[in-house]
Amino acid sequence: MAYMPLQAVEFAHSPLITFVIGLLAVIALLVWLDLPAFIGLVIAAFTVGVVNTVFLADFGAADAGSRVAAAFGENMAGIGIPILMAAVIGKSMLESGAAQRIVRSFQNLLGESNSDISLLGSSSFLAVPVFFDSVFYLMAPLARSMRARVGRDYTLFIVVVGAGAATTHVFVPPTPGPLAVAAELETDLGMTIAIGIVTAIPAAILAGLVYGRWINARLDIPLRDTMSTTTEELEDVADKPTSSLPGMLESAAPIVLAVVLIASLTVVDAFQEIVPALAAIEPVAAFLGDKNVALTIAALAAAYTFMRHNDLSHSEWTDELTEALKSGGNIAAITAAGGAFGALLAASGIGDYLAGALQGVGIGLLVTAWLIAAIVRIAQGSATAAMLTAAGIMAPLTGQLEVHAAYLVMVIGAGANIFSWYNDSGFWLVKEIGGLTQAETLKTWTVLTTIISVSGLLTSLLLSTLFPFA
Repeated sequence: MAYMPLQAVEFAHSPLITFVIGLLAVIALLVWLDLPAFIGLVIAAFTVGVVNTVFLADFGAADAGSRVAAAFGENMAGIGIPILMAAVIGKSMLESGAAQRIVRSFQNLLGESNSDISLLGSSSFLAVPVFFDSVFYLMAPLARSMRARVGRDYTLFIVVVGAGAATTHVFVPPTPGPLAVAAELETDLGMTIAIGIVTAIPAAILAGLVYGRWINARLDIPLRDTMSTTTEELEDVADKPTSSLPGMLESAAPIVLAVVLIASLTVVDAFQEIVPALAAIEPVAAFLGDKNVALTIAALAAAYTFMRHNDLSHSEWTDELTEALKSGGNIAAITAAGGAFGALLAASGIGDYLAGALQGVGIGLLVTAWLIAAIVRIAQGSATAAMLTAAGIMAPLTGQLEVHAAYLVMVIGAGANIFSWYNDSGFWLVKEIGGLTQAETLKTWTVLTTIISVSGLLTSLLLSTLFPFA
């Protein structure tokens, strides 16, 4: 399908009108009317669905409601069990003292003044084999416990956790996103990993440490009740002597189990050609490496520690876990509703429309790829969809590159990470699990994703100039 340049498009027949109406609807419902996030997002999604019936021939009136429900269900299928189990992990690690034990180990190793560095490094490393959301589920309790321990700097801690996970998520294979783009562009995986690490480091430092410390000095985010754990309960655990907390091995077990199990499938797939015998265990790795299964196992380990280290009867323990599941259900609903809103915007064709309009723009291929991914990301919310859209468009053009195609993977990942906002389920994940307001999430998460995006582009352009590897 051919597209005219943006300035020549008749606005009345453009998916842009759907995007603008969706944007106004979500701002009106969530900001001006201050409706509960789930209700506002569902109504905004319905609104976009109604607009789609006007402009899309294959989008009937009945689809305005059914497609919202279907998109909500698809998103819930992806995040429902993980978020519910993350709620159990979070509550159990926080209230058993396991998260506090890990935090104290970080501080003993690097010192309290380097708490942000320890969280950034841990988040970045954990995100290599798994998706961003799984890392944030596991690291958010540590950020909350660190805040309870030191009594300040929660803004900084939540920023470095988000920055570490988000940076690796878009730059470093075998993280699924850049791995899929590298496969689409048929780039050498070893070179892509090496360039990805070099690109990720300055982005993580700028977004996590530099911006994190800057915004922390200007925005003091309090520690709020979330994931069914109160601030008072966190502070009580922070005051306990280390001798009364779980051991380090037991404390870290939920995180280690989740990461090892999820990473197992990645490792088996990566080395199966080298070690054919691994094919025999692939079915087992596929089952245990599924994030639903892995996080359930991790939740069981965390819940067991919670039971062992709290003076609760069996019925009180199960009641506490039920409260965690109730809190997780609300978070899952909001996150899935945000994904549904983004999916209805995507159904309007806004992503393909904007990407096609940019194909004729006379700028370098790397910048063009970044722009396509960035605009698709802002328009429809999904970083993964933006990466794959840009990769599909740029794949036939890789022969025109004067630098290694791995740089194309980097700029696509950078563009797809920009400006996470209301139509991105990740925005709501960070807000709800972190215990932030909408404004705080925009000032922290939205800004840090944009810093990662721009710095990733600039680093890629600089590296490709100095070391083209063509």
